Amino acid sequence: MPSISSIFVAALFISTVFQTSVLGNNNTAGDTEGSGDGGDIGEHTQCETLLERSEWYRTDIATYAMFCSTYQFSILDCRRALTDNQKADYIKAIKCLQSKPALKPVIKEAKTRFDEFQAYHISIADNVHLTGQFLPWHRLFVKSYETALREECGYEGATPYWDWSQDAEAFEKSPVYDPTTGFGGNGVPGTYTLPPFGNDSKIYDPTMFYGCVQDGPFAHYNLSIGPGKLVTTHCLTRGINNTYSSKYLSAAAVALATKLPTFELFRIQLEGEPITPDHGIHDGGHIAVGGDMSNFYSSPGDPVFYLHHANLDRVWWNWQQMLPQRLYEMSGRSTIVPPFHNVTLDYTLLMGNLGETRPIRDVMDIHSEPLCYTYV
Repeated sequence: MPSISSIFVAALFISTVFQTSVLGNNNTAGDTEGSGDGGDIGEHTQCETLLERSEWYRTDIATYAMFCSTYQFSILDCRRALTDNQKADYIKAIKCLQSKPALKPVIKEAKTRFDEFQAYHISIADNVHLTGQFLPWHRLFVKSYETALREECGYEGATPYWDWSQDAEAFEKSPVYDPTTGFGGNGVPGTYTLPPFGNDSKIYDPTMFYGCVQDGPFAHYNLSIGPGKLVTTHCLTRGINNTYSSKYLSAAAVALATKLPTFELFRIQLEGEPITPDHGIHDGGHIAVGGDMSNFYSSPGDPVFYLHHANLDRVWWNWQQMLPQRLYEMSGRSTIVPPFHNVTLDYTLLMGNLGETRPIRDVMDIHSEPLCYTYV
């Protein structure tokens, strides 16, 4: 079955040129040791307090706490789960963002503030995937979304993460899909028909769109844009695939990336096809959820997108913490097709109307300003 990423590559450039540019060309690979060519890391202010990003996993916090106590898990492990009330607060904030009118969307058909984040991702996707800035850009993107939830919708918590390695063998049964305390379940077959392909929007696999999500808090929410670069009003769709999750989201799949010694090798393995022979945990997570999440451009139309990318950010942060020199290690090419240059700490991360434009160096340490969060 062709993947969204492999089709994307075929549409944009010759595969052989692409492979050499990523894996073998000294002019594009970037500095894979230290902090790259970015020079001085600059001064960074440590945060007075940190938002705690917790795991969206256990649905019964009391039972989980008793389990932790019985089996003598660490206090840190037993703090990870959100309570049902905290989950409800997060979903309430999302629905608030979905009800607020867009401010200055880059796609005029985007109607809400939630749509506005999706629209910006569509507009910039070609520049922030399969490149060195992939991880830092998405770190800032998720932070900008978190800030909108807090400042515009009164949310007092942090972005949760989804450790899908705990669900990989039974993905459809994950608490994330719970219709009461989660994001609703799978798409219902026969309830959605993909529109005719157009322009670059043929970069999705029709078999991943089972149908509309018809339970949970987003069952009756319509997206205004997507799939891909198409502009259509449609339901939230999914096509959960346990085969993909068990292969690409397991603890072993995570370890395949985190054991790698340099940022260049790590980020390539994490992102997956087509810069690796097979999917990684990034694209593997998108296609395992399916539907809107499986699209290269419009995946932020599914609120689960932000939990997925928060977990990828957590995996990167864990990798950064393994060695001191990794905290500011950066490398990679700047664009998908030539001409490109090496991504350094000075590379600018664009956020449009969603947040501040910042150099990569500003988002390398999540415990420093302006990010100020941690993972528990």
